Amino acid sequence: MISIGIIGAGIVGERIIKQIQQESHVEIKMVYDQQTERLSEISETYGIPMAKSVEEVLHADVNWVYIATPPAFHAEIAELAASAGINILCEKPLAHNVEAGEMMAVAVQDNRVQTAMHFPLMYKPAVREMAKRIKGGQIGKVIRIELQTFFPDWPRLWQQNPWIGSRSQGGFVREVFPHYFQLMNRLFGELSFTSHHITYPEQAEECETGLIAHGLTAEQIPFLLTGISSIGQKECLQFKVYGEQGVMTLENWSNLYESRKGEDRQLITEFEQVPSLFEEMENQSTLLVNFEEGLVVQRYIDHLLAE
Repeated sequence: MISIGIIGAGIVGERIIKQIQQESHVEIKMVYDQQTERLSEISETYGIPMAKSVEEVLHADVNWVYIATPPAFHAEIAELAASAGINILCEKPLAHNVEAGEMMAVAVQDNRVQTAMHFPLMYKPAVREMAKRIKGGQIGKVIRIELQTFFPDWPRLWQQNPWIGSRSQGGFVREVFPHYFQLMNRLFGELSFTSHHITYPEQAEECETGLIAHGLTAEQIPFLLTGISSIGQKECLQFKVYGEQGVMTLENWSNLYESRKGEDRQLITEFEQVPSLFEEMENQSTLLVNFEEGLVVQRYIDHLLAE
């Protein structure tokens, strides 16, 4: 049985609460957020006891803690949780920079606690099916990988908060790209960047508005990453793996298509059931993304954010 405390009750934190309440083997013991009005709202809506501090959550009868705060607070909370011997589920990215991420990795290793990153793509049936077909050779030899992301607004209209559009903690490279970096890392091994160009607005506190990057996988497969915001189209995210016999496209997180030469792409709708994140946590699955893997992704992020 997983007994979990939640630190951070924003939009993503609330999503996790809803997910947990569908899980029979997970109990939320306590929730904390610095914004007392939001904390009260979440506590009343979902019937979860409120904590007055991070320390109160960590002193509750929990064996896991979920960190859903802005990235700049991840390291401090993770070190406290690790020192208390509590396993940690952390929202992505791991931290706001590599240095903080390295501190987290050391803390959990020294205290021998389990870790997991919240990368929902890993637990989507469509993504597992995509990985199975690519690794099984169904599209033939992979010759290129592309990630294209288009945002009419950033921050997105449903995600307005003080930090999500900031250069120090926010931006789509930190918020969206990690999901796909982690997937690419699992499918193709370590990524090496050969060139990149990032665009920032004149306002020094605001996050990036554009990115183009090229690189190679461990097996020398070329990849292309593009991201742009404040443009005149609907939001669209496409992760494409080009093979000599076919192309797999993951569109807008969960729509999976397969293309063949001379044919229209086909939407794949039948998938095998896969365990949830919390089932994997309870079983201590090797599919969990730990802090060491999260740190690899953090290094990619920091590299791309550098001008």
